[in-house]
Parts: sequence; structure tokens; C-alpha cells
Amino acid sequence: MRPTGNLHLGNYEGALKNWIRLQDSGEYECYYFIADWHALTSDYADTSAIKQNTLDMVSDWVAAGLDPARSTIFVQSQVPEHAELHLILSAVTPLGWLERVPTYKEQRENINEKDIGNYAFLGYPVLQAADIIMYKADAVPVGKDQAPHVEMTREIVRRFNHFYRRAQDVEELWQRHLPRGLRRRGAREDADDDHRPHAHPPHRPRPPRGLRRLPDAPLLRASRDCRPL
Repeated sequence: MRPTGNLHLGNYEGALKNWIRLQDSGEYECYYFIADWHALTSDYADTSAIKQNTLDMVSDWVAAGLDPARSTIFVQSQVPEHAELHLILSAVTPLGWLERVPTYKEQRENINEKDIGNYAFLGYPVLQAADIIMYKADAVPVGKDQAPHVEMTREIVRRFNHFYRRAQDVEELWQRHLPRGLRRRGAREDADDDHRPHAHPPHRPRPPRGLRRLPDAPLLRASRDCRPL
């Protein structure tokens, strides 16, 4: 969650409430962080409020029910490996993929009060991919609007592994771990296909079978096998 303002009801209903449910289930090792580097993607011109917003956000999380004794709570910028892995992933991510992300197009049209014509805003999904895979995440609790970003993580990891792992092993790994709605049909694509984005399924993919009890926040698989160079 980005520290760009006060926590509101939408944050609680859309994310925080589900985070607390995952923590209280006792089935997951949960990591929740204040995404202050993500805040720079749009608020880079004035960062004066980020520090106080970060402190207020942590207080709100704890007051709402997140327990530091049962969940790992931290500030993104205090773990520099987020930025290091983001740099590595950005080297293999085609610009065309990022420009086709639905949320990027929508926000470019709707946000007029800030200049967001920068790489940081365009590359938001690449940093988010680094956030996911550096912790070897089994599942990611996201809202419907963030589902394309998780799918982008899948494509970035496939491309990374295409260059640095055996492609056949990577494809078999993804076919085992992806929800049915995200599995590609037919044989593995040849090398040229890794240079262009793949079409997203027209329907909302169902979450993995073991996580179907959380319908309000789909949990989509992320890679367990991408390693930094």
C-alpha cells in the first residue's frame, strides 16, 4: 500500500480487511510493506508527506488488526534488494508490455494534476514484480484492478527464465502452478513469442483451488524460481 495519503474505507475493505483474514487464518507467512518507492512513481515532485504518511499508515494497520508478532511489516525502501531486482527485471521487460497495461492507460487519461509521464510510473508493474518474486510468494492478495499486474509478473518471470533457465523447465513449472484460467493452450511457444506480450484471458481467472474461500480478493500464483543474476 502506497503512503500517499490517509487510510480510507476503500483501503480497508479492498485490501486491509483481507490481509487481516489471511494473517488470522494461520496458514500463511504474511509480508506487508509500506510501498514508499511506489509512492515516488507519482509523488516524486513533493516527497515531504511520505515519512509522516508511512508512520500513520503503520499505526492504522496495527489498530485495524495486523499483528507484527504474526506478520512481517516493513518499509519497502529499507530493503534495497527491491530496487536491485527491479533494475534487473527492467532490463528484460519490453516497453510494449508496460504500455499495454490497462491501469496505465486509464490513469494516464484520468490523472491531470500530476506529471506521470515518467519511467517510474510506466515501470510500476516491474517494481511490483520484484516485490512479489523476491519473497518466493506462493500467492498474492490483490484487487481486481491489480490482477493484470500479477499476470505481468508471470510474463516477466517467463522472459527472465527464457534467457537464464531451460525454457522447457520454466513452461512446465508455470503450467503446474497457474490457475486454469491463466494456462495457455497447446504446445510451448517458440523463442520469438517471448518478445511480445501474450493476450490476457477475457474473463477474470478463478483463484487457485486451495484459496477459493477468499472470493473478494483473488489470489494468483507467482513464481517461486526466479533468482537475481
